[in-house]
Formats: sequence, structure tokens, C-alpha cells
Amino acid sequence: MQFLSTEWFTKVSELRAAAAPLEIPSEIADSIINVTLTDLDGGKNIHIAAGEFVEEHNEKAEVTIGLTSGLLRKLFLELDTAAGMAAFMAGEIKVDGDLSKLMALQSYQPDEKQKALLDQIVAITE
Repeated sequence: MQFLSTEWFTKVSELRAAAAPLEIPSEIADSIINVTLTDLDGGKNIHIAAGEFVEEHNEKAEVTIGLTSGLLRKLFLELDTAAGMAAFMAGEIKVDGDLSKLMALQSYQPDEKQKALLDQIVAITE
């Protein structure tokens, strides 16, 4: 499925529900991050809440980041934190709000159940 398509969001939500319950650390579970994808026609707004991708921005988010869909994929599907740091230092990620919310994600290491879910998500993602 096309990354970030409506069908993709639906399938990811189904996979996540089937994998429940997931042990999500409080610093992740309590965070809401708005994401503005800068490379899609007209932009696309999503948010990440408790580690789950959701369509549209959330008014309760404490931070908003702007980046490309390719970089979002590297960060959240490939868990490439080095790419994230390099992009941030190069100005390819725009941050508005509480930067500490993003820093909590940098050190996050998924457990085996979460890795299995991530593998399923990657497998269905075009």
C-alpha cells in the first residue's frame, strides 16, 4: 500500500489493534506530535499519538515538525535516527514547539512485539 494513503492508515490501525496490548513507554504514550509533510501536493498533515500514525493534525500536540515523506519513512519505519539527526542539523526538519518531545523519540528502542508490528507495517508499505 502507498505510504500514508488512507488505505495504509486503515491497515496500520488494524495491525496495531491485532498486536495489542503494546508496552509503550510513558514518554512516547503521552506525546502527540503533529507532522506536516512538505513534499506532497498541497502538503499533508498527520500526527503521531502514542506511537501511532493518525491522519490530520491534533490540536493537543505540543510540537509540530515539517519534513518530507521520505524522511518520515526513514525515521519511523526504518528507525534511522542518524538520518534524523543529520536532517535536523542540515535544516531539513523544521520544528515548532517543544523540542524535548522529539528528543524522547530519539532514544526509544522498540521491544520484540513492537519490532514484529513494525516488520508487518514495513511489509505492507509500498
